Amino acid sequence: MTTTGPTPGPTPGSTPGSTTASRWSSRGLLVQAQLANSIGDGAYLVTSALYFARIVGLSATEIGLGLTLGWAVGTVAGVPLGHLADRRGPRGVAVLLALTTAVAVMSFLFVRSFALFVLAACLYGTAQTGLSAARQALLAGLIEPGKRTEVRAVLQSTINGGLAMGATLGGFALHVDSREAYLTVFAVDAVSFLVAALLLLRLPAVAPVPAAAGPKLAVLRDRPYAVITLINAVMLFYMPLLSLIVPLWIVQRTTAPTWLVSALLLVNTVSVLLFQVRIARRVRGLADASRSVRYAGLVMLAACAVFAMSAIGSSAWLAGLILLAAAGLQAYGEMLLGAGAWEIGFTLAPADKQGQYQGFFGTGMAVARMLGPVVLTTLVIGGGTLGWLLVGGLFVAAGAAMTPAVSWATRNRYGLT
Repeated sequence: MTTTGPTPGPTPGSTPGSTTASRWSSRGLLVQAQLANSIGDGAYLVTSALYFARIVGLSATEIGLGLTLGWAVGTVAGVPLGHLADRRGPRGVAVLLALTTAVAVMSFLFVRSFALFVLAACLYGTAQTGLSAARQALLAGLIEPGKRTEVRAVLQSTINGGLAMGATLGGFALHVDSREAYLTVFAVDAVSFLVAALLLLRLPAVAPVPAAAGPKLAVLRDRPYAVITLINAVMLFYMPLLSLIVPLWIVQRTTAPTWLVSALLLVNTVSVLLFQVRIARRVRGLADASRSVRYAGLVMLAACAVFAMSAIGSSAWLAGLILLAAAGLQAYGEMLLGAGAWEIGFTLAPADKQGQYQGFFGTGMAVARMLGPVVLTTLVIGGGTLGWLLVGGLFVAAGAAMTPAVSWATRNRYGLT
């Protein structure tokens, strides 16, 4: 049985003895800030590709390469920016990076060449990745350890709700399909990060942690945590399923109508909004978290198998029902993974190094964004039913590997045998 070890205390330098009212105030401000920029992100995500292609004039290859380079640079910058949040205080760094993200979004409006697009994408990827790490460190400093996963689940639900609202705004811009409409969306996204910065500025300050003896970027020497981050990155390969893989699958391999893609996204969004916090509340410690990730792998396998079944037969309505069932399973697996991974990421990070550790743990998302589309397209679209089962097997293997990895990390951190 995996020993969880002592629960880490609050981040050094944070204000002790916070009242219940102040904790709820901090939680509310974190949620409001997340909602603000999620709305802007949702509008940006549904319109950016068409803006870069139709207004700026970039090719699909240039857009893909530029965004990949941007997220790659962001991945490298995440750890040092998280370390900066530890040393300078996460609130100030988060505010600065929210403002930098707003500048990065506005810089897209002045892009007229591929070279400028790459520079803007690198600034955007760096600011977004660093902001995520600083926010996680801020959450760890303001919220008591036993409530961090639950609050993180609330934030995830907020992200989904904000993205849905933003996507609706972006839909209007796509309908108008004019340069002015797209520019308005980018302006809204930039303003959303300015609002988020103002809200974050209202949070209580978490004092910086004094530099300790040893390497500055200790997370880079923490092999168990690196393995856990890699396992989480593999699990996060589910991310492009509904946005890229399933739409292609529907068009090429099933008789289901293409509008069903929107219904599948709606199933995912509503499921996370309704159930993510409930699922996260079940996770109390590393043993629960490891089990949650392991179950997530099994549920993801079931989802992949059901997705594959949608290609059987010629009935459009039956294919649609199968796809909806698969989307429901996928959403459940996603929520199980989130609850387990957040608990693991927070608990195994040293209290005085939450920023750099969260920055490193967050690289899993960037890796999934870069490699997931290529790997899943090759396996699923190229391999059909067998490809779906291989992807499901990958999720099962990664989920099963999390328990021994967490046990190794626990022994490494607390000196247990």
